[in-house]
Amino acid sequence: MRFLTRSLIALFLVALSVAALGYAGYTLVGAIQSRAEAPANRSQAGRERVFTVRALTVTAGDVTPVLAAFGEVRTRRSLELRAPVGGQVLEVAPGFEDGAPVEQGQFLFRIDPADAEAALALARSDTTRAEGELRDAERALSLAAEDVAAAQAQLDLRLRALERRQDLATRGVSTEAALEEAELAAASARQALVGRRQAEAQAEARRDQALTALERQAISLSEAERRLADTRVYASFSGTLADVSISEGRLVNTNEELGRIIDPETLEVSVRVSTAQYLRLLDESGALRDTDAEIALEVAGFEITSPGRLVRASATVEQGQSGRRLFVDLLAPRGFRPGDFVTVRLQEPALSGVALLPSMAVTPAGTVLAITAENRLEAIAVTVLRRQGDSVIVEASAIEGREIVREIGPSLGAGIAVRPQRETATGEVLAEEPEMVELDPERRARLIAQVEGNTRMPAEIRARMLAQLSEASVPAATVERLENGGGRPQGGG
Repeated sequence: MRFLTRSLIALFLVALSVAALGYAGYTLVGAIQSRAEAPANRSQAGRERVFTVRALTVTAGDVTPVLAAFGEVRTRRSLELRAPVGGQVLEVAPGFEDGAPVEQGQFLFRIDPADAEAALALARSDTTRAEGELRDAERALSLAAEDVAAAQAQLDLRLRALERRQDLATRGVSTEAALEEAELAAASARQALVGRRQAEAQAEARRDQALTALERQAISLSEAERRLADTRVYASFSGTLADVSISEGRLVNTNEELGRIIDPETLEVSVRVSTAQYLRLLDESGALRDTDAEIALEVAGFEITSPGRLVRASATVEQGQSGRRLFVDLLAPRGFRPGDFVTVRLQEPALSGVALLPSMAVTPAGTVLAITAENRLEAIAVTVLRRQGDSVIVEASAIEGREIVREIGPSLGAGIAVRPQRETATGEVLAEEPEMVELDPERRARLIAQVEGNTRMPAEIRARMLAQLSEASVPAATVERLENGGGRPQGGG
């Protein structure tokens, strides 16, 4: 039994040794074959890779930069509908609801006028009483004036009598007692005149007080009439209703807001820009330029636009804010509503001697890759003046007339060989004749075997590539793709 076990172990070791020798022989044969094919592989590895790039020719000219900013639409004309007086809402006009249009002078709602009517009736009664008091005061003043006139006439009569007594006393005809009696009568008449004048002054004061009271009552009457008129509310101008919160039977307080009227034809956009952008919109005198603008609103994939005009700038900077706030007037506000968040594009003064390039044509370091006569890339530094959307505005003095790469990828850099793919001004690619190469028999046979051995390649593509390899001249792109790995046999041991 022990002999059988040892025999099996020995047989296993012999088999393992034979397998190791076979693997060593296979490795040796592979190394010899690789060494034999080394010159061909080295020649393939030594071929420089050529990148295909989209090229454009730089043309200098005048470009008008567009300043893009975001802002909010608001109305320049709105009216808050508030309850002028408190009370119960008795009537609401049909269609008094959010979004409903109203015309100037249209009736909106009515508040219970009972209190206002009672106050008006009391004011009218008080006015009537004040008018009666004024009439009485005027009659009393007229009578007081007549009393003064009568007292004056009596005084004049007593004075004439005194003069006669004095004349008689001078001639010795009258006695002293008669003269004294005349003097006492004149003094009594003078005192009576003074009393009548005091009564007249009191009548004038009464008349003035009655007149003042009547004027005050007239003011109270006007106020009562105004309060009664305020129970019915009308639209001050044509517009659209918003924020309506009213219903029949509701009790409202004085000055309570019940809605708003917005004029949809007087809209503007409040937009905030940086201080540097604001300075570019000023003229030589420091005033805002008369700048055209475009206001755009994106709605469900569509864009509503309206022309606009820059009209003014805010006089102050709000606390905690920076930059400047501008106001742009909407010239065609159709479709816009207050509160919309929109994009505002303002035209800046035109720049001369500049070029408008795609943003992908300029690296973050501020360089472009120009194509030399040998189809190699050259890095040229440029000055970026503006960045707007997917484009940049650069000074064109260093690259005017040169061909540059339209889109710079991570694998592109100075000195790399490229195959430019030129485009027209509209972006259409100009078709170029493919570069053709002639193959020697050994290279052609190797490429044909490579294509035939690729079992994963579709039959149509294999047939087309075999037809190209059978021609006298083969496209260089096809040869380069095959020698760089495309079309190799798959699934080999």
